[in-house]
Amino acid sequence: MSSAELNKNKKIRTMETVVQSVLILILMILVILLMSEIGRLQGTARVINYAGLVRGATQREVKLEITGYQNDELIQYLDDILNGLKYGDGNYNLITLDDTDYNKKLDAQIEYWGNLKRQIRKVRELGYEDTDIVEVSETYFDMADETVFAAENYSVQTAGKIRALETASAVDMLILVILMIMQMVSAVRITRKNKILEQKAYIDLHTGLPNKSRCEEIFHDMRAIKGEVACIIFDLNNLKITNDTLGHSVGDQLIMNFARLLRNVVPMKNFVGRYGGDEFVVVICDTSKEEVENILNQLQEEVDQFNRYGRNETISYAYGWAFSKDYTDCTLRVLFDKADHYMYENKRDKKEASKNE
Repeated sequence: MSSAELNKNKKIRTMETVVQSVLILILMILVILLMSEIGRLQGTARVINYAGLVRGATQREVKLEITGYQNDELIQYLDDILNGLKYGDGNYNLITLDDTDYNKKLDAQIEYWGNLKRQIRKVRELGYEDTDIVEVSETYFDMADETVFAAENYSVQTAGKIRALETASAVDMLILVILMIMQMVSAVRITRKNKILEQKAYIDLHTGLPNKSRCEEIFHDMRAIKGEVACIIFDLNNLKITNDTLGHSVGDQLIMNFARLLRNVVPMKNFVGRYGGDEFVVVICDTSKEEVENILNQLQEEVDQFNRYGRNETISYAYGWAFSKDYTDCTLRVLFDKADHYMYENKRDKKEASKNE
């Protein structure tokens, strides 16, 4: 990935982080406002309830006074409720409503309540026939009814604000979820790309086998080998002559063909890698000397058959191998070095045999 792409991806991730932080902050503010409005709505419900209670209790008080039953406790009760509706204090946990229309009607109702109380005192002194208490109580009832209606209208407005806040919160959370899903998808893609790049870093592109870096990584394991493990080193003979006489494309093809034959005869569970230009490494686990010799024989048969039907290139190789049980506290590095030593002995022997022919 180029430097420009890295910078671009970094800017995108920074922008996503900023947007996510802003959305979370907005969501927190919306939740706080929502909780405040819900509390206000609950308080408004109590206001509506007590404003309606005042309306009904006042009519009861008027009827009692007309029939000669004086009830100062009920009058005090109504005074306390009206005071609570006006100032939000008292013993009834009432709140004040931030609504001009409601407060205007409540003030008019409270002022007219004073007029009604004066009529009640006249009834007690003169009798209700010589007062306007009935007409005044009817007017007061209508005014109380308007106060209740104003409180209910304010409650509807508050409920509308709550719905708007809920919608905004839902949209905010939806955007956050989409953003997090996008980040997860992006993270998965980056992980896959990194895995592919990591695999490519350890793969020899010419043969498809693990490359020298991967081989060295395996041989850096300094733990003593447990079990029966064999390491085989192969080295192609006369590759330089093939490149010089037939061309590098033929030499490359020879390397590819040998890699294919080697991978065919070695069980898939075992490691086969290209250690260098013409060198290959095989690590066989949970094996025996008989199995290793059988694999070597199969490879030779495959190579002989290939050479019989080959056109330009002929595969020839030297090899050496070492078996972990032949050494004490053996590591893969030690096993590799021993196999490499035996491979060079085999290569030298083949060169001497070729000279004597």
